[in-house]
Amino acid sequence: MAEEELVKLKFRLYDGSDMGPFQYLPTSNIAMLWERIVAEWPKDKKIAPKGANDIKLINTGKILENDKMVGQCRVPFGDLSKAVITMHVVAQPSVAKVKTAEKEEDEVPRKNLYPCSIL
Repeated sequence: MAEEELVKLKFRLYDGSDMGPFQYLPTSNIAMLWERIVAEWPKDKKIAPKGANDIKLINTGKILENDKMVGQCRVPFGDLSKAVITMHVVAQPSVAKVKTAEKEEDEVPRKNLYPCSIL
């Protein structure tokens, strides 16, 4: 496979650091990217995804879905099509963890220590 046909991607993490660049076939799907990001996530980060469901990829302001192909993420402008594409990675906890945290908060009695009145 010729190198021009490969799509070069790098992934920008929440703290501004990058993973990559990596090369993919244009026919690779977004699920393959998720798997690689989870497998190669830096160990020194405070926030780390447990699996592909904890990751969102953003390219040109849009969250990428599973069925999208890497080749569809290219910029169609002249020499920019050969440039490295930067995708933003958002790692977030799964929905089950969020619901558990909300239940724990609801069980703790809340006290209003500083009542406020607006006149």
